[in-house]
Amino acid sequence: MNKIPLTVRGAEKLREELERLKRIERPRIIAAIAEARAHGDLKENAEYHAAREQQSFIEGRIKDLESKLAQAQIIDVSKMPHNGKVVFGATVRVLELDTDQEHCYQIVGEDEADLKQGLISISSPLARCLIGKSQGDIAALNAPNGMREFEILEVRYL
Repeated sequence: MNKIPLTVRGAEKLREELERLKRIERPRIIAAIAEARAHGDLKENAEYHAAREQQSFIEGRIKDLESKLAQAQIIDVSKMPHNGKVVFGATVRVLELDTDQEHCYQIVGEDEADLKQGLISISSPLARCLIGKSQGDIAALNAPNGMREFEILEVRYL
């Protein structure tokens, strides 16, 4: 069984979503199905079929979240040795050398990734080229539109 790396914050978010699905969404869908059944003929009852479809989606998501949390390897980066290297969970400030733009990324698990919030997946090409580097190093990324180089300005363990 492969462990799924998650940050502490990522695991909390998955637990919160699981709790919301179990305590709020599941009972709401069950009530909607009961109400749709009360309308009579189920063969031509669009409300019933829509509620059953939602129920199927929610139950699938609950199983998915339970599985991911059971297989999770929760990594608290703040308790790791601060050796200056980019590791899972580290926050990295980089300078893109071609454009002179600074970016700040945290390397997180696949389920936590959100580029708009600066959270990049450990399996992304950018994260893979940053892992193991230290402040001052240059990381090269072979992107579809050509080679991109990033200078690592700062590595933090938050």
